[in-house]
Amino acid sequence: MRHQICMVSDFFYPNVGGVEEHIYNLSQCLRRRGHKVIVMTHSYNDRVGVRYMTDGLKVYYLPITVFYNQCVLPTMIASLPLIRYIFIRESISIVHGHSAFSALAHEAMLIGHLMNLKCVFTDHSLFGFADASAVITNRFLQISLVSCNHCICVSHTGKENTVLRARVERNRVSVIPNAVDTMAFTPDPTKRTKDYITIVIVGRLVYRKGVDLMAQIIKELGTKHRNVKFIVCGDGPKRWLLDEVRERCGLQDRVELLGGLEHSQIRNVLIRGHIFLNTSLTEAYCMAIVEAASCGLQVVSTRVGGIPEVLPPELIYMTEPDVPSLMTSLEQAMQDLRDGLAVPPYECHRKVSSLYNWNDVTRRTEVVYDIVERDVSKTLGVLLGCYRNAGVLPFMLVVAMLHLVLRTLDWFVPSKLGSSNTPDEFLIGRSDDMEQMTRSSYPPPEEVRRSKVD
Repeated sequence: MRHQICMVSDFFYPNVGGVEEHIYNLSQCLRRRGHKVIVMTHSYNDRVGVRYMTDGLKVYYLPITVFYNQCVLPTMIASLPLIRYIFIRESISIVHGHSAFSALAHEAMLIGHLMNLKCVFTDHSLFGFADASAVITNRFLQISLVSCNHCICVSHTGKENTVLRARVERNRVSVIPNAVDTMAFTPDPTKRTKDYITIVIVGRLVYRKGVDLMAQIIKELGTKHRNVKFIVCGDGPKRWLLDEVRERCGLQDRVELLGGLEHSQIRNVLIRGHIFLNTSLTEAYCMAIVEAASCGLQVVSTRVGGIPEVLPPELIYMTEPDVPSLMTSLEQAMQDLRDGLAVPPYECHRKVSSLYNWNDVTRRTEVVYDIVERDVSKTLGVLLGCYRNAGVLPFMLVVAMLHLVLRTLDWFVPSKLGSSNTPDEFLIGRSDDMEQMTRSSYPPPEEVRRSKVD
């Protein structure tokens, strides 16, 4: 069965991260298997309109302003006409939202439900239950998923977390792990220096990635072992902490802060290292440790979230999220390297290649799509009943109002509009300079090109 799929998230290229990489790779694999796939996200600086990525993946960069932390403000009404128009124009049958933090994904799924489309949601993260932000986020997630046809989590721990915080039935949640393009992450031991043991860290420099632990580890391990060097790839609001540690401890020559890099450059950083360090405090699934293991690095990681499910024990040193435990595991990994007990890089790569590949992830996702296509479409009454049972009575008014707006829009732009009658420029707004639409490139592909209008 062939499907017409719209991937929706606030997080996509040129932004770099695990969600962005997942959407891109899954979309490309689905297209190779004969499905029609487009991506919908918000604009990034001057990147507005319709773009075509390598291999022809079509991306809609909606002219919606970012509100906070790369997410749009959930207005419901303001973006409805544009999202509806894209669904009609591309003959979409399945709306696939990504990330619990993406307001655009939740908006698009709600609009999709009201247009009798099937909706799938992939949760890429773990979240708590106690603090105020967690309570609010979990409530919004419950509202969004109460009528979702099916949910996907990237680990069994993530599934348990989603079932609890969003109150989703277990039979509507599947576990499909992430994957890595192992052909793009191959080892090259010749790039490693013999004078130092190099520890590589890749990730956003934010609190939940354990930057405080990271800074303390750099301070203690760097002063204790003179033959240890750190390479940190990533940027974020807590970078100042690493800058401060480097300056105070006089480690400028042994702590290299690269800042944010394009994903295509990550492999060049990883192959310089012997050990990969992950200090995350919460993680549903860490793609970075899989990429590091694929490049032949010994992985030292905190035992949190779904990380214990990611790699076999011989490829990873698991530790508690505290400085003494991390120090012990790092020193053990360093000693194993000196004694020749570490798994050889190419053997490590071979094991990762056998465990993770995008073709397997794609086939399993297709099974979910086939299941939701057989679901009976929910009428407005059924949708309102779902929200009533979830105890969100005020939100029923929002849903009813959106339904009325959609029916009104049917008078102006009928839902049977053909996809071949309207050029891309009419949808987003004609650009005065076509070269402006094709400027810049995306991180993983080799080029971005502007294609002829449909």
